[in-house]
Amino acid sequence: MHSAPNPTLVEATVSFLTQHSPFDGMEAAALQFLGESLQLAYYPQDSFLLTPDMGPPPFFFIVQRGKVLSREDGDIASHNLTLSAGECFPIGASSGSRATVCHYSALEDTFCYRLPAHLFAQLLTLSPVFNRFCASYLSTLLGQSRRDMQLQFSQRALEQQSLATPLRDLLKRAPVTASPEHSIEQVLAIMGEHNVGSVVMVDSHGQPQGIFTQSDLLKRVVLPKVDTRLPISQVMSTRPHTISRHASAYDAALALATHGVRHALVVDENQVLQGVVSERDLFAMQRIGLRQIRYAVETAADMTALHQVGRDLRQLTTNMLAQGVGAEQITQFVSALNDSITARIIELNLQQHDLYGIDWVWLAFGSEGREEQTFSTDQDNGLLYLCPEAYDKDQVQLRLLDFAADVNADLDRYGFPLCKGNIMASNPALCLTLEEWQERFRRWIASPDPKALLNAAIFFDLRPLYGKRHLANQLQKQLFAYSRPNSLFQRMLAANALSVAPPLGLLRDFVTEDHHGEGGWLDLKTCGSRLFVDVARVLALCYGMASSNTAQRLEQAAAHMDTPREEVRGLIDAFQFIQMLRLRHQHLEQELGRQGDNLIQPDKLNPLDRRILKEALRQARRLQQRLKLKYQL
Repeated sequence: MHSAPNPTLVEATVSFLTQHSPFDGMEAAALQFLGESLQLAYYPQDSFLLTPDMGPPPFFFIVQRGKVLSREDGDIASHNLTLSAGECFPIGASSGSRATVCHYSALEDTFCYRLPAHLFAQLLTLSPVFNRFCASYLSTLLGQSRRDMQLQFSQRALEQQSLATPLRDLLKRAPVTASPEHSIEQVLAIMGEHNVGSVVMVDSHGQPQGIFTQSDLLKRVVLPKVDTRLPISQVMSTRPHTISRHASAYDAALALATHGVRHALVVDENQVLQGVVSERDLFAMQRIGLRQIRYAVETAADMTALHQVGRDLRQLTTNMLAQGVGAEQITQFVSALNDSITARIIELNLQQHDLYGIDWVWLAFGSEGREEQTFSTDQDNGLLYLCPEAYDKDQVQLRLLDFAADVNADLDRYGFPLCKGNIMASNPALCLTLEEWQERFRRWIASPDPKALLNAAIFFDLRPLYGKRHLANQLQKQLFAYSRPNSLFQRMLAANALSVAPPLGLLRDFVTEDHHGEGGWLDLKTCGSRLFVDVARVLALCYGMASSNTAQRLEQAAAHMDTPREEVRGLIDAFQFIQMLRLRHQHLEQELGRQGDNLIQPDKLNPLDRRILKEALRQARRLQQRLKLKYQL
């Protein structure tokens, strides 16, 4: 006969569980069941908790204190993961009642909660939340992380977009004013001259005395048939609502709603009129969207107008983060807008350069070529052209180089820094004819050199951005004709892709580096997203896949490699989570006035994001292992 659970211990257990995912979202009855069912067990350092030869796991484990090392296939060097407090295992083996493929041992003296196998089955039935978690482990964690990010950025979106914006920052033009003694006819003339919907009547000190709007015209002048030679004071709205220029847009919106008016007069400390904020102004702040930004880009007359678009773009991406939009959609959105901005800069420069008679295309490489640009990105571009028979080739290239130099300079002024490696169209080595580009790719592939391939990898992610796009398509077809039959080239490219290992530690969660004299940093690009990008590029060139996007490449390669759909989804989820961490970090850095980078300190991530990052890097290691087996490296 079992004794009744100690209520104090049950309460302590439930309190611990609710600090960690997925238990923090589980039903109260399921938590109570766990609190009453879990057993706390001690494991000394180096002892085994679970191994494949034990068969179906007798327990489901939750780490309470200490660290557990998970090793696949008994190979410490290549497959390991450290599990910390709140993490559970083995999810797949317990759910399927099968032996685990991992060896779990205590890295230090460790305490774990254990749930007997038959009670684990009951928990799956009792808790839909836990059932879904086990069915889709990584995607469930990603969903919670995305919800947490929504909460973080939704407030920022509101603050930046409207609520906390001081009214003085919304005043774009000086107020249009008249005197109360002006006639109605004179005020109407002023409205027409300045093309405004309202005029404020002020006294000799500039203090508001009334306001007259277009809506007042119909009901107070036209319909009553009032003589327009009368003073405006007889038909204006008196005692208009005023608000301090230091007040926020939220205060103005609240005032308009409370008083049932459409205009708020913004005044300084002496009640002198500074400007007018309308209901339309406040409403427009909520309507920054892709269509409006693209229209603004396409009609921008100069660089000044494009700079304003850049501010709107940053605002819209904040809104997208707040709405929980995924990293893939945001990076494609940013890339699409950056494409539009680049195209408009090209068009503005074409007005100053005569390229008539020359067929050419502006090429995007790297992250822009893959449509995976984050908020902080430099330029990676080139030019491909055909030289007409009657033209001198050197002269044609000089004309194109002059044009490209101006475009690169304007892109730099806009906010896309010049490439430190000079991967730009203004570089003569990257402003080439179709035949020259084809020969360059042929040399890289026919006589592959590991170091040269490392530097050339960025060019294999090419995409046409502006001009004669069919020229880029011809180049890409020739590229596949070179790469698909050349196994030596593929093998060397694969070796380069495997040259950077996922930064997972044996004793610590992550392998980090020093930065500016301070330790504990991890580069999310070099040691994170690049792990997926490099493997996907090899697969694209191996199988002749036209897409340059990493997620699409992984999806398309799955059919060739007979990879289970759920495994591919896990790889893509992992890649997109790392991309989202980069986006979030860069956005917050730019808000602080710093140039966004890819360096984070994992120890400063919240426990959920640390946990997902570990799993994402483990997915990267599995992807690398597949490539390693494919090319026997």
